[in-house]
Amino acid sequence: MARRLPSPGGEITVAPTVNGSTGSWRAYALVAPALAVIAAFFVLPLILSAVLAFRSKGGDFTFEHFAKAWDLYQTDLMFTVGIVALSTFLIGVVAVAIAGYLTLGENPRAVAILRWLYRWPLFIPFIVTGQIMRTFLAKNGMLNHALIGSGLIEPLAAQSLLDWRGIVVAFVWKQAPFVTLLLAGAMASLEPQQIEAARNLGARRWRVLLDVILPQVRGTLLVGLVLSFVTMLSVLSVPMMINPNSPTMITVDVAYRISTLSDYAVANALCLMSLAVAAAGAWFYLQHAKRQTLQS
Repeated sequence: MARRLPSPGGEITVAPTVNGSTGSWRAYALVAPALAVIAAFFVLPLILSAVLAFRSKGGDFTFEHFAKAWDLYQTDLMFTVGIVALSTFLIGVVAVAIAGYLTLGENPRAVAILRWLYRWPLFIPFIVTGQIMRTFLAKNGMLNHALIGSGLIEPLAAQSLLDWRGIVVAFVWKQAPFVTLLLAGAMASLEPQQIEAARNLGARRWRVLLDVILPQVRGTLLVGLVLSFVTMLSVLSVPMMINPNSPTMITVDVAYRISTLSDYAVANALCLMSLAVAAAGAWFYLQHAKRQTLQS
């Protein structure tokens, strides 16, 4: 029942409280659709993948598929980790540089042009990114034509970058705008008085960026980098179109085991290995978030 409570301005009516069990069931009902989607499209496929990876032909529990995957593709796994780690580092550098100039830049026209240009790769799919980089980084591609035309290199010195370098360039070009968008928003939300005080004390813009701004948006930067790290681990089109030769990324090996050999057991073992690498990135972020929580 509704209750009437005394107050200085007269009585007020308080709505009846909901029974604890009824409220909890309502909360579960509201969350149920989201949980059902997660269970059907994330948890169930993961369980089925694990079952196929750990089950032998006779139906027994085994590690033979992981041993086979490691023997055949350990070089590709290390190559994948190295490519993704290097790309993640470069994405962070590029994102900090762009977001820092958007925050501290003193030329309004340059800031407006940069803000308009850097977001374009966000709307380009990875498969289109792979084709763009094939055209741009090939031996007779646009990059070498521009370098030769400007006199920076001789025609005989032109080299193809369609190898691990092309994969890194494609990943950085595609993912840096995403991290920059998150980082620029976090930087824009900071108190401008802090920046003005540092500038008044004689600090240069790069010192303001590194010593004042970046420590306060470190959590946002880490979130963007972890999401980019996981995303790049799952990309198939870019390594297949730019560098399909050995060593290559693990996603190409998974596609080969499925499409050519129909070996779903080893393919699922490779997928779980990739999941373990992605989980390492997630663990790093969770440890950082835990430290931030304890400090606050």
